Amino acid sequence: MRKFCEECGKEVETKVINKKETYNVCGEPIEVDAQVLVCAECGEEFYSEELDNATLLSAYNEYRRRHKLLFPEDIKKIREQYGLSQRAFSRLLNWGDKTICRYENGSIQDKAHNSLLLFLRVPENMEIYLMENEVVLSRKQRDKLLETIDRLEFDQAHQVERKYLNLFFARIPCEENGYRTFDYDKFCAMVLFFAHKSTELLKTKLMKLLNYSDMVFYKENGISISGARYAHLPYGPVPENYDILFGAMAADHIAHIEVVYDNGYEKHQVIAEEDVPNGILSEDEVAVLNRVYNKFARFGSVEISNYSHNEKGYYQTKPGEIISYAYAKDIQFD
Repeated sequence: MRKFCEECGKEVETKVINKKETYNVCGEPIEVDAQVLVCAECGEEFYSEELDNATLLSAYNEYRRRHKLLFPEDIKKIREQYGLSQRAFSRLLNWGDKTICRYENGSIQDKAHNSLLLFLRVPENMEIYLMENEVVLSRKQRDKLLETIDRLEFDQAHQVERKYLNLFFARIPCEENGYRTFDYDKFCAMVLFFAHKSTELLKTKLMKLLNYSDMVFYKENGISISGARYAHLPYGPVPENYDILFGAMAADHIAHIEVVYDNGYEKHQVIAEEDVPNGILSEDEVAVLNRVYNKFARFGSVEISNYSHNEKGYYQTKPGEIISYAYAKDIQFD
């Protein structure tokens, strides 16, 4: 990209550099790693809406992590599980009509609002809230919401299974899991996405696609998609305890590994048993999955494994070690 540099007095080539920048978020200084567009000759910084917005988002996300606040996508997920519009959800909570809209678009919620949202994430708590508070909803909206709560509670046994699985993989959000507690539903949605995109997806390749997706999304957004930790194994990075995860997916009839033989060779093929679920992955997450798929569409399992071996996060860790998301900044993707 070429731009006019006022310092040089001419049009010059530009480059992107990494540097530390400090943003004031809610009165608190937040230092983040930023990518900045500069003149390749004199180092003068240029304005880049895309890069500056990404840095601001990272600062906001770091503030949320420090204060244990819900992320915008988490707030959206709570609202959508009850089938409510942004305006209806705000009115239910006796907040301003545009409050939820602002939170889902990136504005940072106050702690009192955050606490209420966390409380209402549990269907049983939403039922208590409806019974004990006057809400500005029509009779039809209230009845529909109660039906939704009943359905969610009916699925409690399924949710308990998910809870125990998530607890098994649970880690305090940190760089090893991309600052996200493991999300089984998102992980399954990622597997189904790649299984449906590929005519023949082998397990080895899938592991690398998952790793690149989580790493690239973390690099650009400061948080991973699934919260999975990835371990250094001989054929490249793989999700920690992947055998347990695929066993759970097979038991849930989501996807399974099928052994097929081709000219005497044993292949472990990923077979999807469900469609990709709606509402689990955000538009930004799906966009990254598509980019990763397109990048490696023509790669076989051996090729993508060899490619992953050249990543700094792989060759600087030992077999069996967890590959920190801190290495995402060095990922070779674009």
